[in-house]
Amino acid sequence: MAFKIASSPHVGTTLQTAKVMQRVVLCLIPGIAAQLYFFGYGTLLQIAIAIITAYAAEATILALRNRPIKSTLADNSALVTALLLAIAIPPLAPWWVIVIGTLFSIIIVKHLYGGLGNNLFNPAMAGYVLLLISFPVQMTDWVSPMSAAQQSVDISYAWKVIFNSTSDIILTGHNLAIDGTTMATPLDTLKTDLSMGLTTHESLAKPIFSSMTGLGWFEVNFAFLIGGLIMLKLKVIRWHISFGILTALFICSSFGFLLNPDTHVSPIMHLFSGGTMLAAFFIATDPVTAATSARGRIIFGAMIGALIYVIRTFGGYPDAVAFAVLLANMCAPFIDHYVRPRTYGHRSGS
Repeated sequence: MAFKIASSPHVGTTLQTAKVMQRVVLCLIPGIAAQLYFFGYGTLLQIAIAIITAYAAEATILALRNRPIKSTLADNSALVTALLLAIAIPPLAPWWVIVIGTLFSIIIVKHLYGGLGNNLFNPAMAGYVLLLISFPVQMTDWVSPMSAAQQSVDISYAWKVIFNSTSDIILTGHNLAIDGTTMATPLDTLKTDLSMGLTTHESLAKPIFSSMTGLGWFEVNFAFLIGGLIMLKLKVIRWHISFGILTALFICSSFGFLLNPDTHVSPIMHLFSGGTMLAAFFIATDPVTAATSARGRIIFGAMIGALIYVIRTFGGYPDAVAFAVLLANMCAPFIDHYVRPRTYGHRSGS
């Protein structure tokens, strides 16, 4: 009998990689539905563009590498990467933004390192960071919640904005009727207000905020929380990383809020705004780029939670999820090296 050596992610035969990815996609549905409800249907077009680009890029690279195309595409890893990147970018971003990000995620971050199981960084977050640094204007104009927008974002309107030159008008703010649809995210608004000398209480009094969180953002994060809990129930992921992220972020934000509530927001704002819940359950839990041992996963998650708070509070970017995940990805081998589980039958220190 030949002993087959395979790279991570290692899953049992009763739960193949393709089924794991399918369950991740299904558990993303509540969050995607909430995002569509509050921010319009532009996300659907971004998802469609990302999926087509991801499968085309993966098939092309597999052909160039003389690897099996059909069986590899069937593992659904490209689908998950495309979904995560598409729901992370602004729904009305120009079509070429998601195409560039997806190509970078699949070709450079994933296949340049050898494909699934060999990549050092989370492909979706690496693509997101590339877009954020390269196209900061397009990546920071989010859609207003439907209750506050002057223009409802249905499929036809989203199509015109994403594929036509009107997207440039939106992002430069030359068309007031269209510009009323886009705005900065709540975290970006808060950071800008604090830099201008306003207190958190004054900033949170703006219409963009609701119940100490961004309008619509609480519901979206809560929906991703529901999907994450379903994944835990189905044993698609383990609890350690999610627990580490949310606990560390809660502790850090609570300390800052108690220290100076005029310049720091409550823990609820940190937990239910931006991409916190998406990162805690769907991004950081990627088995390829995370730590492997139980204790190592908790440390890995706590590092991400602490980095999210530090970058949000003291850094130049309002939502630090992508940067925090990538920095933790770099540290995962280090964590695994120094946090090794004790071998069965051996005493500690022996």
